[in-house]
Amino acid sequence: MDIVLIKAFQLICCFSLLVFVHEGGHFLFAKFSGVKVEKFYLFFNPYFHLFSTRDKWFTRLFPYFRDNETEYGIGWVPLGGYVSIAGMIDETKSAKDVVAREPEDSDFNRKPVWRRFLIMAGGVFFNLITALVIYMAIMYTWGQDIVPMRNLPNGLNYNTEARAIGFRNGDTPIRIDGEEIDGFNGSSLMMAISEAHTVTVLRNGQEVDIQMPEEGISLLEMQKAPQFYTLPIKPIVAKAVEGTPAQKAGVTAGSTILAIDSVATPDYLDVNRELDRRRDIITSEGCTAQDSLRAMHVALTVMQPGASAPDTLQLALDSDIKLGVMWDDTQLRNIPTEHRTFSLLQSIPAGCRLAWHTLSNYVVSLKYLFHKEGIQQVGSILTIADLFPSAWDWHDFWSLTAFISIILAVMNILPIPGLDGGHIVLLIYEGIIGRQPSAKAMDVIEKIGLFLLLALMVLAFSNDIMRFFF
Repeated sequence: MDIVLIKAFQLICCFSLLVFVHEGGHFLFAKFSGVKVEKFYLFFNPYFHLFSTRDKWFTRLFPYFRDNETEYGIGWVPLGGYVSIAGMIDETKSAKDVVAREPEDSDFNRKPVWRRFLIMAGGVFFNLITALVIYMAIMYTWGQDIVPMRNLPNGLNYNTEARAIGFRNGDTPIRIDGEEIDGFNGSSLMMAISEAHTVTVLRNGQEVDIQMPEEGISLLEMQKAPQFYTLPIKPIVAKAVEGTPAQKAGVTAGSTILAIDSVATPDYLDVNRELDRRRDIITSEGCTAQDSLRAMHVALTVMQPGASAPDTLQLALDSDIKLGVMWDDTQLRNIPTEHRTFSLLQSIPAGCRLAWHTLSNYVVSLKYLFHKEGIQQVGSILTIADLFPSAWDWHDFWSLTAFISIILAVMNILPIPGLDGGHIVLLIYEGIIGRQPSAKAMDVIEKIGLFLLLALMVLAFSNDIMRFFF
């Protein structure tokens, strides 16, 4: 429960800041453009609110507070927020509400297209600036830890598809399309390779150029098990679980599994592949009892800690076709890293590079939303909450806040009715045609957008339910 509360608290803090920034962007551009802002609320307030500058107690305590134009408040639903702009058809007002009121010069729809464009783009702009400032602050405060590609002691291991393209186990990617790879980052590197034309690898001390397929490679396919590449991890046992085949056979912590029968296993994935092969045999049609018995019995070649020669242990796999060992992942933590520090001036370009890298990667990833596997990755607020660490860490909090700020900016600029991007498309249309869509048309478009957003929310929550409970 404590972990859930900590994650929820971080999520609320993050969203409160980013929603305030986003709606503040709309608010400030509207004020500077002479447009009346009727309400500015942090959180939603259906039926009632927690605080409003129109409350009687507030006006008594702060009689000199004067803003007769805008009501500022805090709602009770702690995710989201909004600004209500006079003369604008949006989620807070229908066409009927806008048409019923007496038009004023300060109405949104009475201003030039370029001013309305700035108002609608203000939220996205402020989210991007916020992410940029946070990344600069992270670079200045904590610096950056990277794993230089040339520090990978044994390069990378590649799956069958990668080897068919030309990669070899032990290759270390050092350049993509002529640009030096700054450091090892699993997901970012994989995305860059999926979009690459040429990947330069270091192979036995020599640089080798590998030509990628002209049509590119699907990132979703690259991420499927077995992944396009993995860091080599020797099959060193951290623990043999009590009562499992490995523990009963005498496998101890620190042992290295060298082979299963006659199949060499230099990597822990080789162990998994051999077990998967045996599982396929047992579950295949036509598998006889003799075939199953043969697949279940294993001769395990093991180098025990302190031993001068390998041992061969005989064991029978359990019904799940597993050995029952936990692998030692300290090998990954022992890869030499490089810590970079930045002065105040150096943190500006460093933060800009990190922000651009994060933004471009996220934009590229959006194309996979139209694939079956991509749709299954869509998550709700529960998925976002689960990204936060189980213990408060300022570096992680600000890193995730900057990333989510970029997500909010990109998602809001999409040309979907009801979002900022949908309003911007209509403004571009108006600028080209020379007239505004009718209030009725705007109302219909807004309702279509609301329906699409609700459908997306249902999909996201459904995916989360499937992931968490099934």
